[in-house]
Amino acid sequence: MEESRNRWVILFVGTFMLLFLGLIYAWSIFSVPFQAVYTEWTVSQLSMTFTISMICFCLSGFVAGNLSKKVPAAKILCVSAVLLLIGFAGVSFLPSENAEVSRYLLYLLYGVFGGSGVGMGYNAIISTVNKSFPDKAGIASGIMLLGFGLGGIILGGIVNSIVAKIGIFTTFRILGVMIAVVLFLGSFFIKAPNISVQKTESQSAKGSVDYTTKEMLQEKAFWIFVFWTVLLNSASLLVINSAASIAVAFGIPAVMGLIVSLFNGIGRVVHGAFFDRFKEKKSILLNNSFVIFAGIFLVLGAKFHMIPLVLCGLICSGLGYGGTPTLSSAIINYRFGEKNFAVNFSVANFSLIPAAIIGPLASSALIEKSNGAYDSTFWMIVILAALALVLRTFLKEKVHE
Repeated sequence: MEESRNRWVILFVGTFMLLFLGLIYAWSIFSVPFQAVYTEWTVSQLSMTFTISMICFCLSGFVAGNLSKKVPAAKILCVSAVLLLIGFAGVSFLPSENAEVSRYLLYLLYGVFGGSGVGMGYNAIISTVNKSFPDKAGIASGIMLLGFGLGGIILGGIVNSIVAKIGIFTTFRILGVMIAVVLFLGSFFIKAPNISVQKTESQSAKGSVDYTTKEMLQEKAFWIFVFWTVLLNSASLLVINSAASIAVAFGIPAVMGLIVSLFNGIGRVVHGAFFDRFKEKKSILLNNSFVIFAGIFLVLGAKFHMIPLVLCGLICSGLGYGGTPTLSSAIINYRFGEKNFAVNFSVANFSLIPAAIIGPLASSALIEKSNGAYDSTFWMIVILAALALVLRTFLKEKVHE
């Protein structure tokens, strides 16, 4: 009973920590004041900062997963805290008089140190907390990822106000210290459960077989799932990256674009709870359906100039995009076991890299060719989601004996 109560405390603390780590997604808030200081920087040069941070996020998650075999999560979180302190506080000392040097320092500090700190903390928290929820891996993942997803929205709005009052550099100094303190204090709570309790609960919940990373990579089901996530994330990012612009294009206030982020967060909990009840194939079908309906609603909304249909499309886009990270965590745990989950989960997260490249590039190219119209972009969502739906039929449900 005590173990059961403690796991919910650990889940709450982990979610709170991920809320701060989710600030890495608030780059769009930081980019505007940076461009005001460094007017020589182009939009593509600024966006490279976020790209670097996402690549380092994936790579450091893999490093953290391997370290977790020998090092407690608390120590990994302390390393994460130091990396983020160096990265964010270091940004506050960028020289304003030398734009080129500052740009490369920003790539190093925010991109490499910041992205790596977030990746290590993200992996350590999710992989450790999930061990306490062998019977509710879906809902636990969904709640934690809700915190991570909402970090850029909730804290991002606060940060935006702070930047307006005290400037971008001082804000980064404060954030560096604040995030480091939250991670350091939280590290005392993030611990794996008692091994005997964990093993008993895990076996009674699903009787799973633990795969090594090499064994997982040899499984056809793993690659089907990874390619499915790439297709679905790419489709969702066609909307996610331009939600505010899409809203404005159809006469909707730009703030309504945030509806995507709101339902992105809600979707993480919904998909997590649904997975715990119905497992893989039905959960994947639900997630896929949200994205394909998002494309259909947006196509019809654009064709008939109906704002309600456009809003339905934005809502479904958020619900669909929120599902893939939650299902990635839950399915890797469920199908390939808990013993090597930290590493296996980090490997699955590498699917974020091609999706982050395909989605934005395809979106930019389609909008340019159509002279600012979104019709072809919306059709591409339908096509990518339909391909994912076909791919899903090749995934056989995991049967636990």
